[in-house]
Amino acid sequence: MIAALLHDVGALSHNERIELLDFEEKNPHLHTISGFVLLNDLEIFKRAGKIIKHHHLPWQNGAGKTFNDESVYLESHIIYLADRIAASLNQKSGVLNQAGNIIQRIKSRVNNRFHPQFVEIFETISAKEAFWLDLVSPSIDDRLEIIWEDCSKLLSLKELLDVTKVFARIIDFRSRFTSVHTSGVAAVAGAIAGKMNWSEEDCIKIAIAGNLHDLGKLTVPNEILEKPGRLTKEEYNIMKTHTYHSYYILSKVEGLEEINEYGAFHHERMDGNGYPFKIKGEDLKEGSRITAIADVLTAITEDRPYRKGMQDTQAIQIIEKMGQDSKLDTEIIALVKENFDQINAARIKAQQQATNEYKAFERKLQQAKNLYCSDTVNTYQGTNLYLLS
Repeated sequence: MIAALLHDVGALSHNERIELLDFEEKNPHLHTISGFVLLNDLEIFKRAGKIIKHHHLPWQNGAGKTFNDESVYLESHIIYLADRIAASLNQKSGVLNQAGNIIQRIKSRVNNRFHPQFVEIFETISAKEAFWLDLVSPSIDDRLEIIWEDCSKLLSLKELLDVTKVFARIIDFRSRFTSVHTSGVAAVAGAIAGKMNWSEEDCIKIAIAGNLHDLGKLTVPNEILEKPGRLTKEEYNIMKTHTYHSYYILSKVEGLEEINEYGAFHHERMDGNGYPFKIKGEDLKEGSRITAIADVLTAITEDRPYRKGMQDTQAIQIIEKMGQDSKLDTEIIALVKENFDQINAARIKAQQQATNEYKAFERKLQQAKNLYCSDTVNTYQGTNLYLLS
């Protein structure tokens, strides 16, 4: 189930995700390798990543047991079947009217694309109307909760920090323009909290908030994220929605209430003129104020492909001006100014590590292109399968 929930995590652009909705998918393997690379460093997701790696590999009468001498998990073939069933659904049409055609479509590709045992199981369970109604139910999350009841796992704060580092990669690696931003914000927020004598536990919490603060940007199209110039009013309004989505996504997770406020309110301002909730300074937790400063400071000091980061003096002047204009907390700004070298060093160190991770990620994706996307195209049962030459 973890692998299924994360199976398309490597489809980093909106267009990639749309293309994967076509039943006869073309060249899907980049996102499977991308997902594997994103998850492979974290023990809790390692096996899920290995399952995801081959979740678009056809069964091919048993040839799909391995790929390039590497064993393929049976779960990969389960997810492939489930994924193509889901891709066949038309959300605008009555699901029970579609069931027969979808079953026939899947059966016509048994052995070639899909594992015969799993197709047989699908035939059995799909005879129940409830199976199809569950797939399109607005309460599908409740169904999943029932399945999860006996599988719950509590994470320590440090384990949660590691998990959210994966989310930080997913958020940042969508765009080369912001490929290290989240890691910088988490490091700066943690460093500021440390200088304010926060406990170790609370410093970890605000670092987690830093890792998750831009989660809602997953809803923003890449052409807006990667636009090198000034955004239009319409584009800026779309960008502004990301904090709203961050807040309501994280509000569903029990135990993240405080962390959610720290992260999702990073564009709220002391004078109440921030967004999206127009919360005033007296109602903003100290953690929210810290993350707001960390976000601004990181954005103006980090290098972007289209500009160099500001020098120390200029960056301090910018945040001081925002403090004078009642945008940011002046007391925290004074502490940042006093400890700027140490705080900025934490940012530089974290972002250099993130840069190395991003370069390694790009190398592995290029290797995947070489492996899966050669000029030799084998048309197999009406599906383009890109195979190694």
